[in-house]
Amino acid sequence: MKTTEIARRDVLERRRDTVERLSAERDIWMSTAHPDHGPHQVPLWFCWDGQAVWMCTGETSATVRNLRKEPRVRLALPDTFDVVLLHGEAECFSDRSVPEDAADAFAEKFGWDPRTEEDPFLYIRVAPKTVFAWRGEPELRGRVLMREGTWLG
Repeated sequence: MKTTEIARRDVLERRRDTVERLSAERDIWMSTAHPDHGPHQVPLWFCWDGQAVWMCTGETSATVRNLRKEPRVRLALPDTFDVVLLHGEAECFSDRSVPEDAADAFAEKFGWDPRTEEDPFLYIRVAPKTVFAWRGEPELRGRVLMREGTWLG
């Protein structure tokens, strides 16, 4: 088996790469938990507005039921080599109360506007409090890029 040397990035480079991925990628895994039923994880489309992740799901979904009881969430980009994990609290907006710029950005990115659907959708905003990012073992030390909502470095 051939191994590849992994170059360790400094905090600023890792932060830049993380923000670029949040701006460019389409899918994110969202983990919620219900006090009685335990963990629940789903992949969702998302938009990054520079400060928060915006997602959308059906108003009656298990994800929304969980968020109403416990707003703390974990988000993960779908790559096990170039890991990006975000922790924060979810804010929910009905398709009638969502800020127009967030809903418009979501619709433009995906070519689909949940506000036009017959069934109600809920927009979910997560402003991360903590962000972790690393590529392989060499970057495990120093993987925290944001604490208490403030970028490090």
